[in-house]
Amino acid sequence: MKVLLALLLTGFSTCSLAQQSLPNSLTGEKGDPARGRSIVVNRQVGLCLLCHSGPFPEEPSQGDLAPDLRGAGARWTEAQLRLRIVDPMHLNPATIMPAYGKSERLWRVAPAFRGQALLTAQQIEDVVAFLATLRD
Repeated sequence: MKVLLALLLTGFSTCSLAQQSLPNSLTGEKGDPARGRSIVVNRQVGLCLLCHSGPFPEEPSQGDLAPDLRGAGARWTEAQLRLRIVDPMHLNPATIMPAYGKSERLWRVAPAFRGQALLTAQQIEDVVAFLATLRD
């Protein structure tokens, strides 16, 4: 957990508000798109489809509270996607999207999850790699 926090802080130190991105991989490597897809569609891990919809015909009851994930890789760079997953409040303080990569300075967190990020650095990189493949 301390390593993830250090990586996040390092990434944010190079991230200006004008860039609105988190340019460095949290793990130093690219993620795996297949693992990322499984996280996105998993309703116990990523929880993405509670709010988002996307190109997942096998998944019923996709959300409509947040942008459709179709074309995410065409709309945003990997660095921008990474920031949106790690800390969406950095871009929109009023967002309802959880900060999947933060463990500090959060509120409305269930006691069992306090002090830990929702996804590991590797899981975040996997989701970023998958979303980057969604070009249309």
